[in-house]
Formats: sequence, structure tokens, C-alpha cells
Amino acid sequence: MRIEEINRKLQIETELSEKDIAWYDAAEDIFVKYGIVSSDEDYLRLPRTVAKSVSEGVADLCDNTSGVRVRLSTDSCYIAIKAVSPSSSHSPKMPLTGRCGFDLYKEFGGQQFFVGTYIPYLDKETGYESIIYTGNTTGKAVNYIINFPTYNPVTKLYIGLKEGSRTETPDVYANEKPVVFYGSSITQGGCASRPGNIYQNILSRALNMDYLCLGFSGRAMGEKEIAEYMAGLDMCAFVSDYDHNAPNSEYLKNTHFALYETIRNKNPDIPYIMITHPSKGINEATLRRTTVMESFIKAVDRGDKNIYFIDGDSLFAGDEYDSCTVDGCHPNDLGFYRMARGILPILKEILYLG
Repeated sequence: MRIEEINRKLQIETELSEKDIAWYDAAEDIFVKYGIVSSDEDYLRLPRTVAKSVSEGVADLCDNTSGVRVRLSTDSCYIAIKAVSPSSSHSPKMPLTGRCGFDLYKEFGGQQFFVGTYIPYLDKETGYESIIYTGNTTGKAVNYIINFPTYNPVTKLYIGLKEGSRTETPDVYANEKPVVFYGSSITQGGCASRPGNIYQNILSRALNMDYLCLGFSGRAMGEKEIAEYMAGLDMCAFVSDYDHNAPNSEYLKNTHFALYETIRNKNPDIPYIMITHPSKGINEATLRRTTVMESFIKAVDRGDKNIYFIDGDSLFAGDEYDSCTVDGCHPNDLGFYRMARGILPILKEILYLG
């Protein structure tokens, strides 16, 4: 099937050198979107009304596109993008390729392989365009995944394929319902060098797993409003990873088990994973770890047989600890790999995948 049979091409201004690019809106049905709410509002991870009810900080971050993905299947020898954004987000700690960039993976033999990064511009604040050559000359459609930026809003994404390219409906993930991850800036993806390297995307590739990233940098406080919203999501598992955003251990004690109860009351059968901060476990971090452990033990004592605990102290343990973060807190690519490696066995078991 050729894409011209399904969608009308768009007239998009471009400075890319290829002269035979046919542009299409990524919102078209032939491209399958993941990691967003069912909404006509841009690429949102959380409805704006819910975000505003939680906090001003969450409202500011809900349109950051961490964990958003578009899947497509094409025989095009290149895949170009043109992203439209109201602004570009910069940070001295995070590479622009992670905060504002996209990257591309292909699927082959049930596995995903990195193809390239769509490098953002330093001097343009409202989006950018880029092209990656796939090397596909077979005439057969290949499945691809485009990962969105971790810390930037995207209002529009246009996908450019070689004129006359063949497209097919892309494959779906093995789990029909997503795993929901709730947490802090680490959950949102700071400070991965590119979006494909956040720990959820590493897990997604390893398990052919769909997920929803509800990481809110510095703003994941376990509030009643966000807990009630998440409890209503249609999910296959829930991961709680927000202890390091609580203002102090006492606040965490007052919200952590309450969040669990809210999720569990509406989802009595799904696996629930509690994770603590991947730190050295000293001072305040030790108190927070103890609070999370107490929540876990309390749930077990109540008869919950589908509750899991991951000790963050173990994720960066060993000689590589000092090499796992950018600033002693936020993981770099090695840190995210170590996090994914520590979480993988439990997710693999509970999702019955692989």
C-alpha cells in the first residue's frame, strides 16, 4: 500500500536537500502514537485539566513529550522529521539531543536497533527539521519507532518519506495495556543523552512493551489529584518512583502508602512496583528508603501478592557508581542502562513476556 492512497501530502517548507520528500502529519492514522492521552491537544502525557488540578509545576510539564513514540512501517530509504515546538528547553546538565531531540529505531527479528538521532538546532527555538537515511533498499516495509524529546513540548510533527514509498500498518506492542511509570526528573528522562536511552525506552525495547511516562521533574509529590487520575488509567502494571521529589521523609510517609491504596483500590490485580532513589543510601535518602520499604511491608501484610520492591541502592552499586550520574543524582546513559537492567527481571516476570 502506498501512503498516497491513504493521506494527501502536505505542502511543507523545508531546507533539507532531498527534493523528493513527501510530508505527512504524524497525527494521521497510518502512524500509530503511544505514550499520550486520548486527546486532540498536541502530544500530551496528561490532560491539561488534570495537570492544572495537581499543581502549577505539573501543568508546566504535562506537554513535555517524554515517553511519547510514533510507530510507522515503510520502505522509504530515509525518514525525515519537521518538529514544531513553542520553545526549546535548555539545561547545563542535559544534552540538547535528549531534552529537545528525537531518535529513530528499527525493528527486525523481534528486536529494536538504533538507527540515528535527529540532531536539534542550537539557534532555533520553535522546532527543527532533520533527516536520517535508513539504508533500506529492499522494497519491503520495515517497522520504525520515533522517540520524542524528554523535556520539550511538541505541537506538531511532520514525517517526510521518499515520494512513492510503500507504507503498512506498523506492528503493535506485546502488551495491549501500558505500564504506567510515575516519578521525578529521573522518570522523565534527565539526563539521558537522547530519548531512546531513558530507562523506560530501554525496557520497552527489551520487552516489546508499551508504557506511559508520568515523570514530572521536581513535581511528583503523590498528590491526591494525580493519584486518583492514575488509578483510573487502563494499565497492565504501575511503577511508583517518586520518593526523591517528596519535600522530606515525613511528607513521603504521609503520601506514599496513600498513593498505593488509591491505585490498588481501583486496580486490585495489577502488579505494583515500588522503587527507591538510586542513591548511596545516606542521611535523608535512608529515611525515604525506609518509608518506601514500610509501604511495601504493609501491603504484603495486608495480603497483596502482586506487590514488588526494588532497592534503588542496588541499581548503581559497585565500582561503576561514580560513573552512573551527571551530578550525583540524575543518571547518564550508563545510569539509565543500570536502572533498566535492575528493573527488567521483575517486569519480564510479571508481564509474562519473553
